Amino acid sequence: MDKFSHLLIQCNHKILAVSLALSLTGITGLVSIGHSNGTFLSREVLIQSAALLLGMAAAAIILMLGYRCFMGLEAYLYIFSIVLLLSVYIPGLGTSFYGSRSWIDLGITTFQPSEPVKITFILLMASYLARNRESLSSPKGIFFTALYACPFILIVAKEDFGSGCVFCVIWIFMVFCSGLNLKIIGRVALVFCLLIPLFYFFLAGYQKERIDAFLNPENLDLPGNYQVWNSKVAIGSGGFWGKGLFQGTQKSLGFLPVPESDFIFSSIVEELGFIGGIVIILLFALFLYSSLKVTKYAKDLWGTLIGAGLVGMFFFQAFENIAMTMGLMPVTGITLPFMSYGGSSMLASMMGVGLLLSISTRQKV
Repeated sequence: MDKFSHLLIQCNHKILAVSLALSLTGITGLVSIGHSNGTFLSREVLIQSAALLLGMAAAAIILMLGYRCFMGLEAYLYIFSIVLLLSVYIPGLGTSFYGSRSWIDLGITTFQPSEPVKITFILLMASYLARNRESLSSPKGIFFTALYACPFILIVAKEDFGSGCVFCVIWIFMVFCSGLNLKIIGRVALVFCLLIPLFYFFLAGYQKERIDAFLNPENLDLPGNYQVWNSKVAIGSGGFWGKGLFQGTQKSLGFLPVPESDFIFSSIVEELGFIGGIVIILLFALFLYSSLKVTKYAKDLWGTLIGAGLVGMFFFQAFENIAMTMGLMPVTGITLPFMSYGGSSMLASMMGVGLLLSISTRQKV
């Protein structure tokens, strides 16, 4: 207990405080959504609160053990992660929502394997890149690095294109921070940009519809555009100060789609206004800035790479989700870290916080 107290005093308190503030704001938003449906303690509120407590416990364990405790477990983590991702295809266990077979049915709730696998993917990539850093200066080294990450990206993207993009961004951030030559980064980025149009033909039907809707925002008949239009109405109707907590109308009247998850930001901004939205964005900015500082001063390369992967994960998810609610990015179903309803997402986010706190207690002077 004394060791934990000592580590808690040493860790980066900004990361801890901001993550808890965002989580409690998200739960407050869920309470408001439940209130509009006639109940305060809705099922979503209870599950999200339980997930937060479980995530805090996981973060505390990671802080106690230290991020280096995962070294040497790469083979087990790799097999475990792939098996967990493939478990959604087991008949009677895997289940589909919104056209995506990405969840496991646990009876009382569902579990999304790709969320915790984001964390194990970061640990695995950090270990691989740290061991093979010198080979990254050659195209062959980059190819094998991409080959190592491909099973995760392909399995996830097949059913959930948004989460597949998160894995790609994590990989890019980590490879960049491993010391890769900038010329090689430029060439890889150029090839990737040239291949983007080809990816469209491999997308599922509903995924193509979302891309088409984003490219034609004025056509409300396309799937997704009507939802985004209502999201923008909710954000705009909040004005500067908002309508007041529990006073939102877009969600209570059923116009705002999936207000507890995909469009939680719109739901909260309608009630808290422009000021509330700016505060949320500034909290994410503070969280990312503090995480970058922790990453920069990590004691070893492994810590730096883990931090880079987590920064990439949190940055892309926050940016994509908030931009999506304003029609600035395609609708992908990516959750807003700490705030969107989802026990799997909350657990993964808090595990990421635990890793960042662990890295922060072992800093360079």
